[in-house]
Amino acid sequence: MNDNQHKSTHGHDEPLGERDLAILEFENRWWQHAGQKEEAVRAAFGFSPTRYYQLLGVLIDSPAALVHDPLLVKRLQRLRDTRQAARRARARNAD
Repeated sequence: MNDNQHKSTHGHDEPLGERDLAILEFENRWWQHAGQKEEAVRAAFGFSPTRYYQLLGVLIDSPAALVHDPLLVKRLQRLRDTRQAARRARARNAD
């Protein structure tokens, strides 16, 4: 792949890049596969799970991703929001 195929595009009118499409496809089919997601991320994309989740977080906030697969993106946003709320609650309880 060349550099343009790896770049993420998250503008309103710009299409998603190949990597972005691959991440969305991976998330869409992940629930069907058993096993370690972290290992699957490394095998599929060649970067750490931390980097994957950073990219995914930006991606699911992009208008282009929402247009591409609104059900998936909204599900991922809800999961993220639920996890963030749980972390905030734990932090408040720890104080």
